[in-house]
Amino acid sequence: MAFLLNKSTLASHFRSTSQKIEDPVSLSRRQFHVEPGTREKALLAEDSALKPFKSYKQSVKKLRKIGDVLTIVVVAAKTFEWAKVINGVWHLMAK
Repeated sequence: MAFLLNKSTLASHFRSTSQKIEDPVSLSRRQFHVEPGTREKALLAEDSALKPFKSYKQSVKKLRKIGDVLTIVVVAAKTFEWAKVINGVWHLMAK
């Protein structure tokens, strides 16, 4: 019990010291924001030529569901097959 108490106080000590210490590099990154340039804005802009290709998400979801169902069916069939084999072996051993 004392070990757990010491462990928790040690962890809280490390948390409190890590919050007090801040390196100047992380501070300098947080202090100012740089606006994206024209090239970055152009790359982030929506392209109308790519709109037909965004409809693949629904078909991927459907295909994934079909794959999940098929996987469950195959696993269930194999489990049933192995259960029959094991049951047959037990019947043979009982005779």
